[in-house]
Amino acid sequence: MSNNDFLRDSDDKPLNELVDKIMRAYGLEKRMKEMDILKGWPEMMGIAVSNRTTKLYISNRTLYITMDSSVMREELRNGKQIIIERVNQFAGSKIIDDVWFQ
Repeated sequence: MSNNDFLRDSDDKPLNELVDKIMRAYGLEKRMKEMDILKGWPEMMGIAVSNRTTKLYISNRTLYITMDSSVMREELRNGKQIIIERVNQFAGSKIIDDVWFQ
């Protein structure tokens, strides 16, 4: 029996399937999607919004946004539903229900 025989058996699964299973088992899948959203903020909202965003985090299905421009903050507040739709579409599932501006 070779070393490879110890590493393999008839139930071999691709590594990505095993990682996905572990992520779900430990509840990390949602957290990883949240991190992807934060990282993808410039792509979702554009450079102008991204450059004015000073703090961004997700807690209890709410996206919290702090901006250094009161004018842009008010414009985005009026388009809250669009932000929710973009974020959830980017994530591929419903990750947030609300947006709060600080």
